[in-house]
Amino acid sequence: MTKLQSPRPLTALPDGPALAYNGAMSQPNETATPAADESRIAKPEGPLRTGWTTGACATAATKAALTALITGEFPDPVTIRLPRGEEPAFALSLEALGDGYAVAGIVKDAGDDPDVTHGATVIASVRPLAPGSGIRFVAGDGIGTVTRPGLPIGVGEPAINPVPRAMMTAEVEALCGAHGLPADIEITVSIPGGAEIAEKTWNPRLGIVGGLSVLGTTGVVHPFSCAAWIHSIHRGIDVARAEGMPHVLGATGSTSEKAAQAFHDLPDGALLDMGDFAGGLLKYLRVHPVPRLTIAGGFAKMAKLAQGALDLHSSRSQVDNVALVSLMDGDALTQSVKDRMLCANTALELLELANEKEIDIASAVARAARATAVETLRGAPVEVDVIVTDRQGKIIARAA
Repeated sequence: MTKLQSPRPLTALPDGPALAYNGAMSQPNETATPAADESRIAKPEGPLRTGWTTGACATAATKAALTALITGEFPDPVTIRLPRGEEPAFALSLEALGDGYAVAGIVKDAGDDPDVTHGATVIASVRPLAPGSGIRFVAGDGIGTVTRPGLPIGVGEPAINPVPRAMMTAEVEALCGAHGLPADIEITVSIPGGAEIAEKTWNPRLGIVGGLSVLGTTGVVHPFSCAAWIHSIHRGIDVARAEGMPHVLGATGSTSEKAAQAFHDLPDGALLDMGDFAGGLLKYLRVHPVPRLTIAGGFAKMAKLAQGALDLHSSRSQVDNVALVSLMDGDALTQSVKDRMLCANTALELLELANEKEIDIASAVARAARATAVETLRGAPVEVDVIVTDRQGKIIARAA
C-alpha cells in the first residue's frame, strides 16, 4: 500500500523555495461589470472561446496536489473529467510539496467571458486526515464563508458549491482507491486576492463573506451566458425566503436601485440584482413567492416591460414608440405631438416631448409595467409595485 506523508497542519501557503511558480502570476481582470451597475460590456463579434469555472480549476489543482502527495510527482498538465464527460487538461502555475502536504495552483482562463475571476490563480492544498475523517473542505485565502440560510451550502461552510465539491470528491476517491488509500483528505481552496474580487460580485448580498465562491455546474464557462446572472437572482430569492424577508427589490441598475431602496427603506439583503432579466426574476417568484416585490428601473427599461418584454437588454428588446404613444391620451396629445413622438429617436426624447406637453407618460408606463409583472406571476401571492426613475435617480412615477 502506498503511504501518504505524515500530516502537518497547513493554515497558509508555504513560503520560500518550496513554492515553485511555473510562469508569472496573472492578475484578475477587473473590467467585468460590478453587481447592479448600469454599464454593460459589449459582446465581441465572431466565435467566442469557452473557458473553465473556478470549480473545474479547483478540481484540477486538487488532483495535481494529491497526486504529488501520493507519488511525489506533479502531473503537468493535469487532466480531469467534467460532469458532461469532457476531459480538459490544465497547466500548473504553482506547485509545492512538503512534509505532509502538497499544493498546486492553476490560472483560471474564462475564455472570452468578462469574468472577474479570469486570470486569478485557483490553489488547492491537500493533507491527509485521521482515519475515518472523510473528505473535508476548508476556505483558504480569498474563499468566502456562507453566513445566511437559503443557499445550497449550509451556514458556516466554505463557499464551495455542491458540484465542485462532488468533482473534487470524485477525483480524491479515485486517486486514493487506485493507491489503496483511504479517502481521508483535507482540501483547502484559495484564490489570492479573492476577497477584493468578491466585492465585484453578488456574494456580499447573498451573505457570503470574506471572498469568492467556487462555482460551476458543468465546469465550462460559456461567454456572455445569461445563466450565471439568473442563477444569482434565484439564489437571492432563496436567501430572502429563508430569512422570512417580506419585501424584495429588483432593479435594472444601481441608479434606480438606490432610489427605490431609499423610498421603501429596504435593507441591503432585500436587493436582488435583476438587471435586464425581469423574466428570470418574475418566473422564479411565481413558484417561490415572497409577499412583496418592487421593480425599479429607468424610463426606457420600464417602457420595454410595459410592452410585455421580459428581457430588457438592448440587443433583445427595443422600445416601441407606437406602443408608448398608445398609452397616452388627453387634449395635449394632438396629431402633431403624436407624430413628433412617433419619430422620436430614443425613449428619452419621447419622454421629454411628453413632459413638455405635461403628459404623464411615466405613470402610464409604470402602470403597464406593473400589469406585465402581475400577469407573469400568474396569480402568485406577490404584491407588486413599479418605480420609474430618471437618469439622475429621481422617482418620476410609481404604480402599486
